[in-house]
Amino acid sequence: MRVRCDLNISLDGYAAPAPGSGTPDNPLGEDWSRLVAPYVATRTFQSTVLGNHDTGTAGVNDRYARGYFEGTGAEIMGAGKFGLHIFGDDPDWRGWWGDDPPFHQPVFVLTHTAPRPSIEMDGGTVFHFVSAPPTEVLAMAAEAAGGADVRIGGGPTMVRDYLRAGVIDQLHVAVTPIVLGQGEQLWDDLRHIDLDYTAFSEAGEDGVSHLTFTRRDLDDTRPGDTQHGGTT
Repeated sequence: MRVRCDLNISLDGYAAPAPGSGTPDNPLGEDWSRLVAPYVATRTFQSTVLGNHDTGTAGVNDRYARGYFEGTGAEIMGAGKFGLHIFGDDPDWRGWWGDDPPFHQPVFVLTHTAPRPSIEMDGGTVFHFVSAPPTEVLAMAAEAAGGADVRIGGGPTMVRDYLRAGVIDQLHVAVTPIVLGQGEQLWDDLRHIDLDYTAFSEAGEDGVSHLTFTRRDLDDTRPGDTQHGGTT
């Protein structure tokens, strides 16, 4: 089992927009749309997340997008990714992804508003809401994954917690060539974290740079061979 993480970040290191930057019509904000545009354009995202088959871009970006969905048995995500920062007062809120989310596995949502009842969705996705230290939640997810990889799904605050705990085996960041100047930084308080990893880079379409960091004590297989890269 590996603990994997995939994020989109800007050239200046922002992995999420600033709080309150959205609008009622666009709750995630313009910055988020720009940040994830290359990922959203891929054939994999269009098909797997939006249900738009036979459309979208191929190539390097799409290969990493495919890797995001491969080889995992459970995911851990923050409350923001599930949408609780916007819809936390709505008892009927079931996430952004419709009746059949693209995860098809147990998803553990870290939230201070737990306990909340688990939500069973079509296609095998079950959202569990937990309030516990990150390493305890990882143990829950590892057991649920049954030997498959565990994906740390973001946002960046939670990813930093897991990086500081030293438990992320492979981190892939897709660097979108935009400068946001504000938002939530991935690299804050992570000085010298790179010393624990080997790095592999690959150029994607539209100027996207795919950087994969693999723990030095693991076999460093290029993500281009394993397809264990992706974005979220």
